[in-house]
Amino acid sequence: MANRLRTGFGSIAAPARGVLVVFADDGLRFGSATQALLKPAGDLVARAAAADNFKGKNGAALDIVAPQGLKPSRLIVIGVGKAADLEDFVKLGGAAMGRIPAAASEATIVLEFPGGPMKPEQAADVALGVELRAYAFDRYKTKRKEGEERPAQRRFTFGVANVQAARKAWSEREAVAAGTLVARDLVNEPPNVLFPEEFARRAATLRKLGVTVEVLDERAMKKLGMNALLGVGQGSRHASRVVIMRWNGGKSGAAPVAFVGKGVCFDTGGISIKPAGSMEDMKGDMAGAACVVGLMHALAGRKAAVNAVGAIGLVENMPDGNAQRPSDIVTSMSGQTIEIINTDAEGRLVLADVLWYVKSRFKPKFMIDLATLTGAIVVSLGHEHAGLFSNDDRLSERLAKAGTATGERVWRMPLSAEYDKLIDSKFADVKNTGGRMAGAITAAQFLQRFVDKTPWAHLDIAGTGFSSPQTETNRGWASGWGVRLLERLVADHYER
Repeated sequence: MANRLRTGFGSIAAPARGVLVVFADDGLRFGSATQALLKPAGDLVARAAAADNFKGKNGAALDIVAPQGLKPSRLIVIGVGKAADLEDFVKLGGAAMGRIPAAASEATIVLEFPGGPMKPEQAADVALGVELRAYAFDRYKTKRKEGEERPAQRRFTFGVANVQAARKAWSEREAVAAGTLVARDLVNEPPNVLFPEEFARRAATLRKLGVTVEVLDERAMKKLGMNALLGVGQGSRHASRVVIMRWNGGKSGAAPVAFVGKGVCFDTGGISIKPAGSMEDMKGDMAGAACVVGLMHALAGRKAAVNAVGAIGLVENMPDGNAQRPSDIVTSMSGQTIEIINTDAEGRLVLADVLWYVKSRFKPKFMIDLATLTGAIVVSLGHEHAGLFSNDDRLSERLAKAGTATGERVWRMPLSAEYDKLIDSKFADVKNTGGRMAGAITAAQFLQRFVDKTPWAHLDIAGTGFSSPQTETNRGWASGWGVRLLERLVADHYER
């Protein structure tokens, strides 16, 4: 990963150097341990706050360089408003990290409010926010502009009242943070580096965490009849792959939960080629697959008590002389025939075969697929919510709650038989696009034909997987969206 941050928990004590970060409420009050740390500075904070009109409002910050009487080189006071009303501690951690200069190699963050120390779970959430905000993908930069320089290693310490309890709570969040950053790294990689074979190789590194990984090459896929997926990649010189990842942390023989990701490592649109403008963003058309890899990393990293399957279809959609054509008809693994109307509606073809494979082989409790599938969902929901389509109300409700809890929010969209007429084909069982109207819905209607009666949800993450709004926990291009959402879903409802 590109992250150079190392974090740890310790008792609340005065740091010898570096940056000191503390929290104050809207009355400019501090916790008792914080007050003791700041006592050698006298009324410095009060005078600086008055000069800067800082009153401890939520989101405000007071930055004091070389604070007189204190050993740290910098004191940062983060306002939390009414501390009792604070709910999102991950966001608070991101906000705190955002105030620490990029050049700082050491920092101590005192996790205490005026009412007392943070609970261990709250402290761990703050640390999670710090880890997520600290992420930067800069491995290909050979030069830095002034102000962009970062130390080779950064060491942050979180001062807490109960070190052991905080470390225990952090052990699970740490795995989630690592999984999210794995997903971000994959999405950020350029397509000349991360093509299907290389993506499969990186997914296979999950074996070191105890994940069983199988890689299906094109010969194996042809034998299985995955012609919908293979058709997408036939115009590329890079061979397609399907990767199956299994984490067996639950009861032996229990049905797994399953996650399926679209992994189009670069999408030109094929013969139905995209406009040149912003085509460079199509390196991120594998964000769904990246999320699945990151999720499996998180579940294995924290030894989740669940049986889970992650499956990703990896292709590159290119327009050479062997490329799939509009009007081609392919036979999917399910036996259903598909007329190709637009070769840029390729992600649903990849998912169709992988969904059918996972349903048939593993008979999971549910399947959730993630895909940067349609521009139509961005028109509908912008970049704030992912589109949720599902054949199961309970699964949808649980996803919505997990989205609210993590900030990775979903919005349920309709599915109904009336939309099927838009994708009925004159020449095959179904066509791969229904045109401009209800584009995100018809894509989901298409996918629904490949899940049978298995409880299923489709998450269209075209607006959230990359190039999404900058937040307190993400200042990069790739968001790693979905790892925290789905890990929370599993933790809340599916572990034994």
